[in-house]
Amino acid sequence: MVKRILYVAVSLAVLLLLTYNLHNYLNTSILSFSLLKVYCYHAIAAIIVYASVDFVASKLPNQAGYAYLTLMFFKIGIFVLMFQTTVFEKESLTQPERIGLVVPLFIFLIVEAIAVGKLLNSK
Repeated sequence: MVKRILYVAVSLAVLLLLTYNLHNYLNTSILSFSLLKVYCYHAIAAIIVYASVDFVASKLPNQAGYAYLTLMFFKIGIFVLMFQTTVFEKESLTQPERIGLVVPLFIFLIVEAIAVGKLLNSK
């Protein structure tokens, strides 16, 4: 269990470094929020979600899917709470700001879903 979580954590850390640096390199405009904080939030949240689902799957395998769905709602809710003053206070976001919010979300959501899917299929 710990070995799987560590493997996923290292993979997400490498993904964070690669995708953030690429996104930051390609971004030519100034954003109203820290792109690094957005990437770090999604990486840390993905690790927490995976570890939680792994724990639930080891104790209650039939409930692991429900745990994953519940954690997705919490993850999005906490993101809104943490970034509401820097992101959601503005009346309208520029196109690079929208991309800066959506790209990390989908990158880590896809990787997290693949990892959790493999975990649940192995149980």
